Amino acid sequence: MPTIRRVPRLSLKNILVPTDFSVSSHSALPFASTLAAIYGSTILVAHAIAPQPNRRVVAGPLSAEDDRRWQDASRKLVEFARDPLLNNVPSRTFLNGGDLATVIPTLVDEQHIDLIVLGTRGRRGVSKMILGSSAESIYRSATCPVLTVGPEAHTPENWGLRRILCPVDSAENPEPALPYALSLAEENGAEFIVLEAIPLVPWQHRLSVERTTRRTLEGLIPEDARDWCIPRYVVRWEHSAEAILLESREREVDLIVMSVRRSLAGSWSARLPWPVASEVVSRAPCPVITVRV
Repeated sequence: MPTIRRVPRLSLKNILVPTDFSVSSHSALPFASTLAAIYGSTILVAHAIAPQPNRRVVAGPLSAEDDRRWQDASRKLVEFARDPLLNNVPSRTFLNGGDLATVIPTLVDEQHIDLIVLGTRGRRGVSKMILGSSAESIYRSATCPVLTVGPEAHTPENWGLRRILCPVDSAENPEPALPYALSLAEENGAEFIVLEAIPLVPWQHRLSVERTTRRTLEGLIPEDARDWCIPRYVVRWEHSAEAILLESREREVDLIVMSVRRSLAGSWSARLPWPVASEVVSRAPCPVITVRV
């Protein structure tokens, strides 16, 4: 695994907050507004009106029913954007018709979005397999990083980036999650924790494995990062998702930054992708930023 040569400067000019007007959507606002205040960002609040099933698309004026749906969504969007958390940051609203999977990538591209912030109900198990997950479809397809606020994420009165956890796999390339996490840590003067989970190691071999792994992790951090922080290197023996969740709770971290693979046919059998990321997002006590690789 190569060392990151330098910590890049992070720019968050435009933050997209998709909403379906649910409680989980509102849970994203404290985090979006805090980051917008730190980075001088503009928040774009967006809602997509999904096409009704079994409806034939007809060119011309909206039907009375469609017009009512549009007016209702427009009213809710204005109310959502009037949240006091958005009073002190520039914001704009976007109301579009179409599937979420189409609307969000278009907005990301046309509005030059640097970060998506969204809340999720965090479906797990059978309900997730049957109903799917809008949040997961977004963070696995988005071309920019996505901050997801899961159902177990605490919303402190004054959220800040004091402690950031970045899980890595030394068998993989650290790009792009590690530099992104380092940049956030540098900008906010945060404690930086690099974690590697190595399950199924017999106890008699753990000391030597830990020493080797720590040396590898230390080699990932660029020299300029060591000028402003003393990274913590952690090796845990649980499987990846459990190790990340345990470490985040024990260290009381404010943010997890991790890589996620893009959606692929056959991903059910992939080694890392969706089980780890979806499990972490649905159970993490803090927001999770996923950076697609």
